[in-house]
Amino acid sequence: ALVGAGYATWRYTRNKKTEPKYRFGKVERGDLAQNVTATGTLQPLIVVKVGTQVSGTLQKINVDFNSPVKANEVVAQLDPDLLQAKTSQDRANLARAEANVLKQKASLAEAERTLKRQKELRGQNVISQAELDAAQSAYEVALALVAVAEAEVAQAKAALELSQINLKHATITSPIDGVVVSRDVDVGQTVAASLQSPTLFTIANDLTKMQVHANVDEADIGKVKPQQPVTFTVDAFPEDVFKGQVAQIRLNPTTVQNVVTYTVVIDADNPGAKLLPGLTANVALLVAKRENALKAPNAAMRFQPGPDAVIVAPPAPAGSAGKEAKAESVGKEAKGPPGAGAPREMGKYSRGEGGKGGSGGKWGGGRREASSTVYVALPDGKLKPIKLKPGITDGSSTEVLESELSEGQDVIIGSAVTTATRPGGPTPATPWSTRMR
Repeated sequence: ALVGAGYATWRYTRNKKTEPKYRFGKVERGDLAQNVTATGTLQPLIVVKVGTQVSGTLQKINVDFNSPVKANEVVAQLDPDLLQAKTSQDRANLARAEANVLKQKASLAEAERTLKRQKELRGQNVISQAELDAAQSAYEVALALVAVAEAEVAQAKAALELSQINLKHATITSPIDGVVVSRDVDVGQTVAASLQSPTLFTIANDLTKMQVHANVDEADIGKVKPQQPVTFTVDAFPEDVFKGQVAQIRLNPTTVQNVVTYTVVIDADNPGAKLLPGLTANVALLVAKRENALKAPNAAMRFQPGPDAVIVAPPAPAGSAGKEAKAESVGKEAKGPPGAGAPREMGKYSRGEGGKGGSGGKWGGGRREASSTVYVALPDGKLKPIKLKPGITDGSSTEVLESELSEGQDVIIGSAVTTATRPGGPTPATPWSTRMR
């Protein structure tokens, strides 16, 4: 039984042959758009963090999340009792300082009169020079005390003004028209403004216009220019495509795990206020566009013939007639026994050295080689390599700048090896076996 099974297997494999089959794509004309893709975050145009410059306890909050506000509208109120008391104290200090000025001026007037009398008496030699000098000194001291009192009045006025400003800051207002995006405090909470102003609310300006802060790879940033059109999508509305344009390319790089990116700011409209702050945007920046361009499938430039393919040589230069026939005969002799490899009918083309497509960047953002090679199938089953000069690519098709390819021509984009039974041999129960490359 084992011998019979082995013989049947040998007969089955002996009577099979491999026939190369191919999948084709067309060279056609159409529009091409090359994009650089990136991800970013949606941000309002203006975001203001509203804080407080004075410490105190929140007595009242007038707004909540998503509340629309106007500029100078009261959004919160701190307990003003301590601040009012401080204002009253400073006002009393000012009154005291002003009264002291009056007192010192009266002393100055008395010292001035005394000095005048002493001068008259000294002129009559009634008093000594020392007594006159003492009167002069008393006058000058009184004069200085008036200046000190007046300075104390100015100081008291400044303290009162500061207290009044702090009392005014107990009433917290919105600096802009907008919407409250975040509320970080509650009524009764104590806020301390000793070192830095605590944030009470975050208010965003007009949400009908937004910005996308996109992180663009350093390899692609050279293609991005201001005013370039941009399209983007968000996961919240996957079927909607939003439009914008590049507003700014920031010079400050960001490095994360040796990956360098640059922030590109994109202005975008927000119709119906669909877009929300913080959403992740999948951005496509249009860096090149061609209309009615001749284009070939990228898969055709990635295709490499299999070991059973017979490839004809390209047209020989002038003066080398007969080389193609010689190359074909050499290729036929090179088939050899099974496992000997691909026919060597055409040197570098059979080894895939006739040119490559560029490295696939983001949506075609990668570098393109100077030339690429595609293959077409001839009526006799042989493959003919055709070189082309590639242009821009959208990731699925590439612009053909120079080539003998024509519109509507079929090019090979893949191969399917079909194993069929030779004529006259036994018909197996499962005659087809397909392997995709």
